[in-house]
Amino acid sequence: MLLLVLVLLLWQGVASLPSIDNLTLASPVETWHALIDDRTLLFDEAGTTAVEILLGLAIATVLGVTLAVAMHLVGWLRDAAYPLLLASQAIPIVVLAPLFILAFGYGIGPKLAIVALICFFPIVVVMLDVLRSVDADLLKLMRLLGASRLTRLWKAELPASLPFLFSGLRLAAVFSVIGAVFGEWSGGDHGLGLLVLRANNQLQTPRVYAGVVLLTLMAIALFAFVSHVERIAIPWRRDA
Repeated sequence: MLLLVLVLLLWQGVASLPSIDNLTLASPVETWHALIDDRTLLFDEAGTTAVEILLGLAIATVLGVTLAVAMHLVGWLRDAAYPLLLASQAIPIVVLAPLFILAFGYGIGPKLAIVALICFFPIVVVMLDVLRSVDADLLKLMRLLGASRLTRLWKAELPASLPFLFSGLRLAAVFSVIGAVFGEWSGGDHGLGLLVLRANNQLQTPRVYAGVVLLTLMAIALFAFVSHVERIAIPWRRDA
């Protein structure tokens, strides 16, 4: 809390310098006034962005976990899909965004696709690596006791992967906000990212900073929510 106060004081001090143009840097006071004066507009657009973030992250989680488990169980699928997975991250989003717009139109579809693509990679990679690193002696013992492949997956491998899955989800939660903003910049009529872009073009600097503050708070809130779900889903880790 003290660090936050110091950052705000430093921000206010820098913004108050005579050499700093108000169009370049809005002070915390100006940003707060923009949050109050434009709250209806800001929170309406934030609601649109929140829907894109949550739906895109949910899609990425379902597809990511499903693909990671499938790649873990089927060796040839892992060998075939892993290079494609890496390639999906090597292509810049700025190149893929027009293709998503052509495929899904100008509605919410391209935004969800961009958010899901950005969040997809950390979930798959973390999940797959952990599934492959479960204690070999434990799996061997379960085989000797007659446990089937699916039983070993359900009883040993998936529980062991949960803490690391949530680590990937926390990263994806932060990336999802970036993906939603970029999706709105690429083509859209509503959203907090688009509002920030328009305010910047109109030289409404306090509104730009107010939008950035809301986006930051959304990322922090989603990060905290994932951490809270982790404590519920993995009680033995919380107790430890």
